[in-house]
Amino acid sequence: MPIALLPAAAFGLIIGSFLNVVSYRLPARVSLATPGSRCPACETPIKPYDNIPVLSWLLLRGRCRACSAAIAPRYPLVEALTAVLFAAVVAVHHADAAQLVLGLVLVAFLVPIALIDLDHKLIPNRLTLPAAVLGVVLGTALDPGGEVERLIAGAVAGLVLAVPSLLHPKGIGMGDAKLVAVLGLYLGAAVAPAFLVAFMLGTVVGVAIMIRSGVAQGRKTPIPFGPFLAVGAVVGLLAGNELVSQYLGTF
Repeated sequence: MPIALLPAAAFGLIIGSFLNVVSYRLPARVSLATPGSRCPACETPIKPYDNIPVLSWLLLRGRCRACSAAIAPRYPLVEALTAVLFAAVVAVHHADAAQLVLGLVLVAFLVPIALIDLDHKLIPNRLTLPAAVLGVVLGTALDPGGEVERLIAGAVAGLVLAVPSLLHPKGIGMGDAKLVAVLGLYLGAAVAPAFLVAFMLGTVVGVAIMIRSGVAQGRKTPIPFGPFLAVGAVVGLLAGNELVSQYLGTF
């Protein structure tokens, strides 16, 4: 298993590079395939040797080779984060093919969803819909015995957020409800601690904003919930089953 972490991390770096493209181009409705990567400042196509995840950014000191414009550190950070998450999923679920595959696919969707929600305050159906379809297809193919639990978890979790979203459209959005339903399709019962972690993080950030800006202004500040759900999903993915077992064993 320790040997498997290196290729998992390397694969995560490559996927992370693509997820940067997804998070930038998908909201702009630009093709993910063409044109190739280019500098956003001078639009010079990026050479393959300048497009190596993390390493190229470090060698170029965060600047375009052609025009010396700054390249945001977000790009290598996303690549490195994806690599770490892929390695973590392999470390935790290397003995369970179904959870391993579902975990890697879920991470690949969570990263751009969180980034797009941070940037644009929306969670695109073009990500949640294919994530849901893949979750059902992969879950049924790899772990048919657990698919009923995951379907129930997805339906219940989605309903929990869909109802308040319909009653108070200016609060939790339907994008969040769809995302938490998708999490249920991948995590099963572990979606419960995932949602709890997301809710706690969102509450802490909301309180911090109100302390800093005042209650009236803080209540008007839009806070994307997708990134919190993404963090909660990672917790659920890596430790959710253990947390559920401990809770059931205690109560």
